[in-house]
Amino acid sequence: MHTCAPITSAKHILAAAVGRVPAGYPSPAQDYSDTKIDLSEMLIRDQVSTFIVRVSGESMQGAGISDGDELIVDRSVQPRDGHVVIAVIDGEMTVKRLSTGPKGVVLKAENPDYPDLHVAELSDFRVWGVATTCLHHL
Repeated sequence: MHTCAPITSAKHILAAAVGRVPAGYPSPAQDYSDTKIDLSEMLIRDQVSTFIVRVSGESMQGAGISDGDELIVDRSVQPRDGHVVIAVIDGEMTVKRLSTGPKGVVLKAENPDYPDLHVAELSDFRVWGVATTCLHHL
């Protein structure tokens, strides 16, 4: 992850809502709505503490996070066991699943081709923020 951008309140993303779209068989009787939704309001709880980061790498594929995806990261969310977090360990930023337990802190990869990172007791470690949404490109 090399790109971080703060969310600013100057721009609001609006989209037309179309109601529910079935993922099974198409329904020609589907009702459509012409109301607008504010994606900022839907996706961001705290604009001051929220950033977007672009993911680089494949270590989180099992969590549905791919290379090039953007993550909405809220720094005001208290990180807990199981959260996908942006962590800084010895000066390097990474996205991993946070695991806390009797063996200490582990940053878990969601791809078997990548190792988990066991945070050594004397490491310079901090959770930078909690990923709340993945913007996955199709």
